[in-house]
Amino acid sequence: MASILPPGCELIGAGWSHADLTARLRPWCDQAFQPSLLVVLAATRTAEVPGISAAGATTASRRYTAIADAELLLHGPAHQPHWPLPPLPAGVSPALISWAAAQRLALAPEVAAIGLHQQPPFPHLRFEAPSLGAADCLSSGQAMSLDRVERLWERGRRLGSVLRGPLVLAECVPGGTTTAQAVLSGLGVPVDDLVSGSARQPPLVLKQSLVADGLKAAALRPPIQPKPLVAAVGDPFQALAAGLIEGAMESGQPLMLAGGSQMLAVLALALTGCAPHERPVLASQLLLGTTAWLAVEQLAEMVDQRPSPPAFPELLQRVSRFLELPVLAIASGLRLQLSRHQQLRDYELGHVKEGVGAGGLALLAQLRGIGTDQLLADCDRAMDALLQQPGGCTGGGSLGSEP
Repeated sequence: MASILPPGCELIGAGWSHADLTARLRPWCDQAFQPSLLVVLAATRTAEVPGISAAGATTASRRYTAIADAELLLHGPAHQPHWPLPPLPAGVSPALISWAAAQRLALAPEVAAIGLHQQPPFPHLRFEAPSLGAADCLSSGQAMSLDRVERLWERGRRLGSVLRGPLVLAECVPGGTTTAQAVLSGLGVPVDDLVSGSARQPPLVLKQSLVADGLKAAALRPPIQPKPLVAAVGDPFQALAAGLIEGAMESGQPLMLAGGSQMLAVLALALTGCAPHERPVLASQLLLGTTAWLAVEQLAEMVDQRPSPPAFPELLQRVSRFLELPVLAIASGLRLQLSRHQQLRDYELGHVKEGVGAGGLALLAQLRGIGTDQLLADCDRAMDALLQQPGGCTGGGSLGSEP
């Protein structure tokens, strides 16, 4: 089984035959298929809760994280951005990894912007009026109106239904791992202590408190329906992405969900909203691609001096059990311990971990024959260029963000 995957890549979870895995990977390995890349930027005021996210060292900086990351992905590290990358406690924006992989793959990213605090200074897709703004903090239990969620879901469904080839879906939503935890919890998936974040030590207690407050305030009555749940404790990205996944069943095109817990949340929302007989069809089109750092992260404390198992594989297993379907997830083999830059080596220490499609794009590059040594060299050169920018080294030498 391991020989099917490029060196260093890891299958997360079990139960896949050689034939099944080969078939599911074919559109991602075959050079005849050129995937598209869509990155969805969105905002939730959940990110403004002090200590909830390391996607920017301050509440103010997290308001423009998504735009800054998208500028790096679109224009590269040598470009002088309109919105410079905000300082981080450690690390560098995962958009740098995404840019390096996208360049190797000759991908031209498309960016969608939903509910941002500022309007992006680059061409982008719009699915609603910018004046609607960010979702409210999930702790309110009234993050968005149901009408707004239904419109975004439907517009995402229409987009998915007209796909004409494989699509890599990525996101940048500061605070998004907490809204992901909220919707998974609301659906009934036990995910406490399993949802990570951009910080080296994610604020698990704070996340749980916000989620509990939001679900209590929402007072949703069972059976819980996906759209009212997103309206109560979710974010705009979730509504659009869940609809897009649902619409992909009509187009029959493969989707790579490039990310971690946020992609598992939208997958659970989409499949919960489908008829039972449709779920296996849709699940067969999906692949989740993430980073090695997220796949091996341990969130729980040691027990009897024994290390806890990695959190993300357990989260994947619980979502799969809830859906009564296996979810195919693969971690890229890219590692950065040999980088020339501390900001990149910080990933090996547990900082940042994932975001802006970094894991999925690195995985796609490997599936198409690009070695991790090439990706590492590209990331180092990109970091060289980034550090040459005016003000390019801030926050103690750390740059960028991951939601």
